[in-house]
Amino acid sequence: MDDSAGTSPSPADLIHSCQGLVRSIAWKIHQRLPRRIELDDLIGYGQVGLAEAARDFNLTRGVQFTTYAYYRVRGAVLDGLGTMAWFSKADYSHGRYEQAANAVLCESATEEGIGGELSWFVSTTRSLSAAFLISDYASACIENQNSDVVSPSSAAEADDLKRIIDQALDRLTEQERTLVKGIYFQGLSIKDAGEHIGISKAWASRLHARILQNLGLQLSSCSP
Repeated sequence: MDDSAGTSPSPADLIHSCQGLVRSIAWKIHQRLPRRIELDDLIGYGQVGLAEAARDFNLTRGVQFTTYAYYRVRGAVLDGLGTMAWFSKADYSHGRYEQAANAVLCESATEEGIGGELSWFVSTTRSLSAAFLISDYASACIENQNSDVVSPSSAAEADDLKRIIDQALDRLTEQERTLVKGIYFQGLSIKDAGEHIGISKAWASRLHARILQNLGLQLSSCSP
């Protein structure tokens, strides 16, 4: 399908055109999971993301639907994995960055590119860096709680990272801080973390992206 056509395709047409994309994304993620996880379950989660993408897609933004749908489908599959009982807190902590990064890229794919491509790249990279640092810190916290032995070097690095992140988190509003802690420290999906503070998934995604942009600036200015 040519997304650049003059008339906007219907949601049904968009969904039909991307069935192969859903299966491809689900299959790639499935290859890294335990055998007991059913591929069909992942495809089902992906179909939900595809339906949401088709519903929300805006042709006038100049973004190809396949690009927009990719991040929505992948995010839906990752969200679905987060609800599975087998997915432990420790396992999920390692997937937090992937989920957060996917959400950032999904949001950035809907932007109109104000400031040019370079500005978009710098902003997105800064947000991804913030997501990585927070995810890494959350993972370290969980691993240290489950381990009786922590090396001095690891403890020192963890203390430095904790100081930097705590300083950045302290500058957030209470709503923003609760959202971040829900996503990165409590293992909630962005949708569930948003519901916890009384906002929709769409608004939670936008707020999460904005928080990471601000945190990225703060973290880059207060490195050890």
